Order: sequence, then C-alpha cells, then structure tokens
Amino acid sequence: MKKIAIVFPGQGSQYVGMAKSLCQSFKDAKETFEEASNSLGFDIEKLCNDGSIEELTKTENTQPAILTASVAAYRVYMKEIGIDPVVAAGHSLGEFSALCCSGGIEFADAVKIVRQRGKFMQEAVPVGIGGMAAISGVSLAIIEAECVKASVYGKIVAVSNYNSPDQIVISGNIEAVNEVGEKLKVVGARVIPLKVSAPFHSSLMQPAADKLKEELGKYSYGELKYPVIANVTAQPYPDKDSIIEYLTKQIIKPVRWQASMDYVQKQGVDLAIELGPQMVLRNLMKKNVPNLKTYSFDNEADVQDLKVRVNASEEEVSTGLEVITRCIAVAVCTKNSNWDEQEYQKGVVEPYRKVKNLKEEIEKEDRKATTDEIRQSLDMLKSVFNTKKTPKDEQIQRFNEIFEKSEIRQLFPSFEMPA
Repeated sequence: MKKIAIVFPGQGSQYVGMAKSLCQSFKDAKETFEEASNSLGFDIEKLCNDGSIEELTKTENTQPAILTASVAAYRVYMKEIGIDPVVAAGHSLGEFSALCCSGGIEFADAVKIVRQRGKFMQEAVPVGIGGMAAISGVSLAIIEAECVKASVYGKIVAVSNYNSPDQIVISGNIEAVNEVGEKLKVVGARVIPLKVSAPFHSSLMQPAADKLKEELGKYSYGELKYPVIANVTAQPYPDKDSIIEYLTKQIIKPVRWQASMDYVQKQGVDLAIELGPQMVLRNLMKKNVPNLKTYSFDNEADVQDLKVRVNASEEEVSTGLEVITRCIAVAVCTKNSNWDEQEYQKGVVEPYRKVKNLKEEIEKEDRKATTDEIRQSLDMLKSVFNTKKTPKDEQIQRFNEIFEKSEIRQLFPSFEMPA
C-alpha cells in the first residue's frame, strides 16, 4: 500500500466557489458544511460558494471557510480513496485542519476556534500598520541580515515563512518591511508585497497569541491518529498536551514549511496530497521535494491521476502497465458528447474492450508491456476522445499529463498530439 502524506493550505487559498463541486457531488462534503454552519451560527457554504470575495477574504471568515473546505476534502478523500496518511502537515491555518482530521480537535470546535483566531489576529495590529512581503532570488542570510538592520527605533521585521529554498516571507511594521524590500531589490531580489490585513507570524501578533491561548483553553483535545507536523518545530506533535502551546506559538513564530517537507520526505512517502482550495502547497512541493509526486484534491485531473496512481502496484509502474491503466481510467472518466450509437460502439466500446483485455493478458502472463502495447492504449484513448468529441485543448492536457506523470514521452517522439 502507498505511503501517503497529506497537506492542508492556509489563508490566501480561498476563492468564491471553492467547495461547490464537492458539495454538489458528495454528501459527506455537504454535511461537513452543514456541521460548520450549525457550529458558527451562519451559512458558511453560502459564503464560500455564492458570497462576495470581499466578505470571504475577511480574516475571521476566511479561516473557518478554508478549514471547512479542507476538512470536507479530507472526508471525501477518505471515502473515495481511504488510505490513512503516514504523516500530515498544514501551512499556518492549515495546521488546524491537519489536527482536526487527525482527531486532535473536534471539527465543531475547530471552526469556532479559527474564527476567533481570525478576529484576534485582525485586532492585534491596526490595518495599515503591518505588512508582509515574499522574497526570492537572494540568500536567506542576506534577508535575515537586512531584517536585523531594519528592526530599530521600535520597528520590527523578521522572517515569517520559510516556504522553500527560493521563497521567504518577511513580516512586521510596514515601514520596516518596505525598507528591507527596497534594500534587497538593489542586490537582485524579487520582492512581492502580500495583500494581507496584518503582519502574521511576527512578534507584533503577541496580543493575538495571548487571546488565542485563553480561547484554546476552553476546549478539550484528543490523541492524534497519525503524526502531525508542527509549524514551529518542523517535527511531529509529541502528544495532545502540546496542542495549545504549539498553536499559541505559531501566531508569533515563523512557519518552517521547507523543514517540514524535509521531514515528510524522510518518512519515505510515495506521494503527497493537498486537501483544500487551490494548489499552493502542491506547487511549493516542486521546489522543496521535486521528486515527490504531489496532487491537489481541488484539481479534477489530479484526482483522476491520483486514483490511478494509488491503485497501481509498484510493478505496474515499472512495467508500463501504469500507462495502460491510466489510459483506461481517462477513457472511462471522459465526458461524452456524441450520442450516435454506431460511432460510439466503433470508436469507444470496441477499442476500450481491446485494451482492457490486453491489460488482463499482460497481468496474467506476468510480464512487461511492450512499447507497441502502450502505443495501442494511447491510440485507444485518442479514438475515445475523437468519438466523444472531447475539446482539443482537453485532449492535449490529458495526453501531456499521461506523458509527464508516466515519464514515457521519450518512447513516443512521433506521437501526434491533437491539432
């Protein structure tokens, strides 16, 4: 069985409609939003899927919204795929999602806690006083040195996120953040001011940390079903008794995401799955652990590929059977827009059955698939696409995914993509 890591996104990944598909397709997701709405006292599904981006982006709304969408995705993942992770991690707010899914915090409690967390964080520093900026293209040592120089006369700026080898975020008083940004631009850095309402993960958030600690003390916590990595240590929580301490420190301490992903890699995981809106952490993984296959549960193509990957044995991956399995799965999942029965029989049913029988034959004979047999599966998929009248751009996307994820492009240099 595959060893899987799951990761949960933080604030900034929200978008209107981010859970609509899940709620429409899966009862578990719908019920998750109903549970959150009952706990919070307002319709959070409506906020997420039909509200305004301005209202959704308010910190006190964003945090329970993303947590609910993430937990809904986790519950659907467990129903559809059902493989328990060997380790979990969440980026900032996402740590609450990870703890919730692992059994450390009851979901109804978690949505209330993070809503209060959002309020505390916004109240800690008046709007316009604090700021954050993403830095890349320059060494960490230079960034940290400039932060120290700018932290004078009561101003504070420091690293708030160690996201990847080439993405560091700084946070603090807006004047100090801007000063550091200008100094770093001179030495070739790329500086992107972040659209945030407060200087998260800096010492300026101490008032919020104090209030959150008091809030966390009102709830009880459970033992974790699997390890959850803490942002502040980049190591797993030692036990449930550390939850209040670590979540309190997290507000004022930097997010050690790169080190957290280093820990994930050392656990020998086969693949990682981002559960929640967008693909921020999936994309960051390419910088932190390039060789680790990572999928986003918010991307239909990724979910389709993930199901193939978790059901494929290691032998299938190494013998070419994975490619054939993937082509069969894509053929089944592709939407049909052709209702001519004769064309469908000839262009879909017959080539599909032929390749399915071919796969069974290869498995029975316990051998590798030949290049010609892999080519047959690709030709079958092309026939299915053409018959089902699949849009050309979707065809190209699906074939590129098969070539990229199966790493077989070099075997078929003359394969003609849809024109």
